[in-house]
Amino acid sequence: MLVDLAQRSNEQELMDDPNVDATALKIALLDISRVNRLLGGNDITINGVLELIKTEEKQKEYTILDLGCGDGEMLRKLAVRFKKNKIQAKFVGIDLNEKCLEHARQLSTSFPEITYCNQNILMLDENEFHCDIIISTLTLHHLKDNEIKVLLQKMTGLAAMGVIINDLQRSTIAYYLFKVFSFFFIKGHIAKNDGLVSIKRGFVKKELEQFSRELSMKNYNIDWKWAFRYKWVLINENK
Repeated sequence: MLVDLAQRSNEQELMDDPNVDATALKIALLDISRVNRLLGGNDITINGVLELIKTEEKQKEYTILDLGCGDGEMLRKLAVRFKKNKIQAKFVGIDLNEKCLEHARQLSTSFPEITYCNQNILMLDENEFHCDIIISTLTLHHLKDNEIKVLLQKMTGLAAMGVIINDLQRSTIAYYLFKVFSFFFIKGHIAKNDGLVSIKRGFVKKELEQFSRELSMKNYNIDWKWAFRYKWVLINENK
């Protein structure tokens, strides 16, 4: 019998357990990074940020927040791209899991423009974390629907320019392709398990559109990207 993906799953991911083994978590983060590199997932967010900057008046320096930053790979890749394009920026990675952040700091020692903060992304203070752009990659699906609404309100209040969300499509094809893919390219049991759970917790386009309508968002676009991702860009209407 095929997996039932009619509704979003509430199944817990192993890496969301605060007591998860640090070594196993590190392997999972390496697996996730490998998947993003092989399938081009990072480029969705990076290109989204650069496209958003192109639509605005250039400024001397940007502040970019990454909510649910994990091991910080996205911020490091963004920092490299910004240097290449001669764009000045400060990057802040925010995550609730201190074990992830310890690993992120170790990997980011040559990036003084990147800092990390242990914080619940649902409790962010606008005065403390105001920024130009917020990015969120493979984080939204970890949350329940009511938490997503809270986070979206936080995001649009914090980001002067806009928000770029990169997350999974809930798809039967994606689910079974990932099973095959993980057999060859994923080493740890956490990423093998959580990859499938993540797809079950992912989204269909009409659900993202519904979130937008419920929060009265008008200036947004949702595009399907390979491999089974949505790029959801929310433009700040009050800028």
